[in-house]
Amino acid sequence: MKLHYKGKYNLNPESLPHGEHKPNAQPFKEPKDTREIAIIANVGCVILTVILGIAAYFRCGDNLFGWQFGIGCIASLLFLFPHELLHAICFENDVYLYVNLKQGMLFVVGPETMSKGRFIFMSLLPNIVFGLIPYVAGLLFPQYVFLVVFGTFSLGAGFGDYCNVFNALTQMPKGSRTYLYQLNSFWYLPK
Repeated sequence: MKLHYKGKYNLNPESLPHGEHKPNAQPFKEPKDTREIAIIANVGCVILTVILGIAAYFRCGDNLFGWQFGIGCIASLLFLFPHELLHAICFENDVYLYVNLKQGMLFVVGPETMSKGRFIFMSLLPNIVFGLIPYVAGLLFPQYVFLVVFGTFSLGAGFGDYCNVFNALTQMPKGSRTYLYQLNSFWYLPK
């Protein structure tokens, strides 16, 4: 994997690196522009964070809102960039990192194709490492409130990734491969 930091995304999907369309490629049924993607991801993030936060409150009680709450919040913001790096290491070739703070997004794109399994793994890896593991650890050991807070916000921030997983599971047939073209995913059956 070779990571290229591209900086601020200019909101022009045609400027993103991509390969050629594969024969008989089918687009995922998903939002077509960054504005719609950002709205879905951010609304989903808030809803998921509230649900996980309520569960954390039942486990941790009023301790949830102490000084460790602030540490967990700050850590979840600091780990947005490493979140994208974990996506990036799942690529074999060139991968490009973009920032779009105006719409609340960081993202990586790569022109290579992936199997359905690798695409799902790539989408979930940072959410497991920075979200699920700390969240469960914080629920198991409620004295470490910062873990459950960090996990809550990290899991919420991955909502766009869960949309990708849902699309792959419900739209890609067995044996198909996927790739990104501009900001959208396509799947095809190799010959």
